[in-house]
Amino acid sequence: MRIYDIIKKKRDGEELTTEEINYLVENYTNGQIPDYQISALFMAIFFNKMNKRETLDLTKAMINSGDTVDLSGIKGIKVDKHSTGGVGDTTTLILGPMVAACGVPFVKMSGRGLGHTGGTLDKLESIKDFRVELTTDEFINNTNSINISLCSQTANITPADKKFYALRDVTATVENLSLIASSVMSKKLAIGSDAIILDVKVGSGAFMKNIDDAIKLAEEMVEIGIGYGRETIALVTNMDEPLGMAIGNALEVKEAIETLRGHGPEDLYELCIQLGTRLLLLAKRVKDEKEGRQMLKEVIDSKAAYNKLIELVRYQGGDTDYIQNTELLPRANHIISVKSNKKGYVKSLNAEEVGKCALALGAGRETMTSVIELSAGIVLNKKIDDKVDVGDTLAYIHANDIAKAEEVENRLKRLYIIGDKNEEDKKLIYGLVTKDGVKLY
Repeated sequence: MRIYDIIKKKRDGEELTTEEINYLVENYTNGQIPDYQISALFMAIFFNKMNKRETLDLTKAMINSGDTVDLSGIKGIKVDKHSTGGVGDTTTLILGPMVAACGVPFVKMSGRGLGHTGGTLDKLESIKDFRVELTTDEFINNTNSINISLCSQTANITPADKKFYALRDVTATVENLSLIASSVMSKKLAIGSDAIILDVKVGSGAFMKNIDDAIKLAEEMVEIGIGYGRETIALVTNMDEPLGMAIGNALEVKEAIETLRGHGPEDLYELCIQLGTRLLLLAKRVKDEKEGRQMLKEVIDSKAAYNKLIELVRYQGGDTDYIQNTELLPRANHIISVKSNKKGYVKSLNAEEVGKCALALGAGRETMTSVIELSAGIVLNKKIDDKVDVGDTLAYIHANDIAKAEEVENRLKRLYIIGDKNEEDKKLIYGLVTKDGVKLY
């Protein structure tokens, strides 16, 4: 078998066999195939695409390129959640404790943030002494004890995906549904959860900018999960504006804590309820959505979900005082109010650009070696459809560098588009994708 023949075959629009896909993944991962040949193959795939069988085979081959995490030692139906990335997306820190408090094991291995999207691990490290590195035994034992573990991925999960993604990133071949879906799902399926919910973001702050593309990606990933033998569903959700009000690591942790105490932003709370309800259904913990919503509401009202977060922090070595007193979380040197000079309604607020503003303050990383300022970020005071008067505070900038804060202040004023009220109300959730098809809301 030769990589030359595989490239030529895909260039001519033909279907690759399982053996050919296994050959190219194995031999590229171990260094036997050079970058330039895989680059040529990716461009052929970009234009001629892969079918469902090829995409599933590619996912399986990438999973088999490294370690897998056997979670069979965890009692019960284990659930996991993955977001395709957004701005202010703090759902894991809220959803995990909520679901765990309902008696369902929530297991998640997360990554670092890069660019304008935040990483769960970075947020957790706002809590003093919180350990994101766990052994597999610790991960399993903690979950059996308190129904939840959140930690970093082991170094050798899907090494093929790491090499593939780095190459796609510099060869303009990122935007292919099969390559995106297999990349996301290989990392999820290498970890042995029983059921997965995918939060596929769409809008200005998301990778997918329009509904049709987001639904196609959701369908592709659900099909891969089902084909691999895992219960998998997806919600397609709005990322035209940031989720919740806080963007930035410590600020988002504080917002998550407030949400678990019952005082969080409505959109963030509702999305966690929607995701959580479906996880409870996947885990066979409830019989219908109504029962699921009620159970999740009860664990918020009773503070059981909040107490579960405290347990999580304690079990992973963190200082629980940071949860009980959020003033202990990292705090910025400067807080600047961004005032409106217009009257009307917020018509739009580009989520990606708001995320880039937070990045400029130090809340994110330009490269994986960048050092994050955990205290930096933005807290919104007005969002789309909110009424605004002249002099109202649109947002608060949390910064350690006053010059950066002033630059971001000017950028945010330009990002807030204020005018007449939008004719249509904004949507939080656009649709649900399951093995049975697509349901649009």
